[in-house]
Amino acid sequence: MKAGQKLWTREELILAINLYSKLPFGKFHKSNPEVIALANLIGRTPSSVGLKLGNLASFDPMLQARGVKGATNASKLDRIIWDEFYGNIETVAFESELLRANKELRDVGDILATEPDLDDILSKGGEERERIVKMRVNQWFFRKMVLSAYDNTCCITGITSSELLVAGHIQRWADGEKNRMNPHNGLAINALHDKAYEQGLITITPNHIIKVSPKLKGLGDAKRLDELFFQYDGKPIHQPKKFWPDGTLLKEHYEQRFQG
Repeated sequence: MKAGQKLWTREELILAINLYSKLPFGKFHKSNPEVIALANLIGRTPSSVGLKLGNLASFDPMLQARGVKGATNASKLDRIIWDEFYGNIETVAFESELLRANKELRDVGDILATEPDLDDILSKGGEERERIVKMRVNQWFFRKMVLSAYDNTCCITGITSSELLVAGHIQRWADGEKNRMNPHNGLAINALHDKAYEQGLITITPNHIIKVSPKLKGLGDAKRLDELFFQYDGKPIHQPKKFWPDGTLLKEHYEQRFQG
């Protein structure tokens, strides 16, 4: 460590990984307003935060698979906190949002301000309110992670309007807790194709090829069905820049749920 530099703390690293999770790859630079905001919040320079985000990228297995190495001077503590964050993401992601909210002197539930039933959530008291807020914040965080990984682009159609996209789950939310917050279990996808994916009418193979179920044929106007579905059959998805979809989970959907 150079003279005058200070070691990063666990709290600072959790906040850095929080930001890493929510930024599209390639936007970790010091001039990014979100990098500057975090730097101001933790008393570091934007250059320092940008470099740390690059350090964290060196741990991302999907970036490694693409030959993207990230920065080379990550510390042992960086690795420990990375493993802690993504190894227990449901707990630590919420902790990171709570840390950020406390530093900004706001309530962690403020990020849910656009939800239509926010008043009902906040009117609840005690443990029930805490449970609901944690669940909603984590759902919000999952969406931010997944959409940023795909650079706000639908993996099926290439639509780039985030308002039209959802963070779909490869393995269903109801099928277990392990992958509910796993960003590798997420797909940035428009609402129509997300519904079709849930019903097994489309799938994505482990090598990222879109398959459309023949059961859709005859269910409406052929031209419209071709425009909405069959034109994508056999084509590759729009690849994410980080958090690639888990091949095992894609295979599970393809083999067990797809109506091929």
